[in-house]
Amino acid sequence: MAQIKHFFVLSILLAIIFSSFNALIVTAQVGVCYGQGGNNLPPPSKSIQYLQKLNAASVKIYDADSNILNALKGTNLTISIMVKNEILANISSNQNISDQWVQTNVLPFYPQTKITTVLVGNEILSPWNKQYWFYLVPAMKAIYQSLKNFRLHSAIKVSTPLSMDCLESSISRPSNGTFRSDISKVMKPLVHFLNSSKSSFFVDIYPYFEWVMKPGSISLDYALLSAKSASFKDPVSGLSYANIVDQMLDSLVFAMTKLGYPNVSFSIAETGWPNGGDYDDIGASIYNAATYNRNLVKKFTAKPPLGTPARPGVSIPVNIFALYNENQKPGPGIERHFGLLYPNGTNVYDIDLSGGTPDWTYNPLPQPTNNEPYKGKIWCVVSKGAKWSQLQSAVDTICGQDNSTCAAIQPGGSCYKPNWFLLHASYAFSSYWARYRNNGTTCFFNGLAVETTKDPSYMSCQFPSVNL
Repeated sequence: MAQIKHFFVLSILLAIIFSSFNALIVTAQVGVCYGQGGNNLPPPSKSIQYLQKLNAASVKIYDADSNILNALKGTNLTISIMVKNEILANISSNQNISDQWVQTNVLPFYPQTKITTVLVGNEILSPWNKQYWFYLVPAMKAIYQSLKNFRLHSAIKVSTPLSMDCLESSISRPSNGTFRSDISKVMKPLVHFLNSSKSSFFVDIYPYFEWVMKPGSISLDYALLSAKSASFKDPVSGLSYANIVDQMLDSLVFAMTKLGYPNVSFSIAETGWPNGGDYDDIGASIYNAATYNRNLVKKFTAKPPLGTPARPGVSIPVNIFALYNENQKPGPGIERHFGLLYPNGTNVYDIDLSGGTPDWTYNPLPQPTNNEPYKGKIWCVVSKGAKWSQLQSAVDTICGQDNSTCAAIQPGGSCYKPNWFLLHASYAFSSYWARYRNNGTTCFFNGLAVETTKDPSYMSCQFPSVNL
């Protein structure tokens, strides 16, 4: 049994090594994900100028927005566009609908815009997208056929971005990489399609979340690509690792090899590190974000290419998430703080995506203060610039769901006087958040609220708080 196991591992390693020799030795390109989850973002024409100023080589968008594509005409930026999850069922079952999608979203712009990839859906094989799983590969084949009908299939590839949760096994040992059993009926035909169409496996990788889950067992330097030497050796493959990105990618290499497809190329659809967040978002800082993304650029623009331990010398394109801090993204505070730029176009920190600028020429970074978990009380209060009409609606909804949440701000309550609406709104947010935070409620309320460590209590009114 042991001999069979060793033979299997050896065969995987040989396949990986031979595939590396056949890889095209070119320098990878670093691009940017251009999301639109904000109500204060510049127009596409200005955004494209910012991308060029950052020396981005490519851009990934989350639809096929005609305004963005028109703004990209005549530029050298290569482009990935996306088919939205909601229309996969229709495209997968009707070739005419697929043809119409390509006619509407590709033909009017190509080749004036350098569209190189159509991404079908976004993180479809994650558990929360189960309703789309079995539409994915048929939809990809339909889009491929449409491109073929218009003689574009050799210039424009078809793929889909997957999250690292497509793996069943932990990334702690890359040689153990295996795709989840519940998506096995989709995964093999998907990888077969990528292999036969010479397309890349697009993956979203976020070392930040791996580190946050295991800050005691994964060093921050290892997650930030700052480690000076290898600190982990896979006990089965014998490969050594100096950063978590290589571990994540090689886990996928081994998983695909086990399906019989060792040579499918990679493209990192998304990666990044948050430059800020809420008080309980440890490690989210400008310093850490700049460190991670600058190290990422060095790694993936190196000449000759570095590849990974399982695929040395292989070029891997990468897109950094995201162009802007997007103020309307839901969820915890970090979700709104992944940008390279503020919405006014100024840099959150200095970075050159071409890799041509030495770090020592950049402006100094503010030292991080939250690499260790925050300990203390936090309140949730009205954010600056919140619109009164939206505040009133939010407070009405909160207080209407649970009378006890807002009892203190009702007439005769301990927080009723002074009868100032902003104070009452802050109390309602803080009370509701403290009560339901463990159920997933965040201090966001569609952008109307923010966390604070400054106690907003006044007179005899004590605001509910969260203790960290």
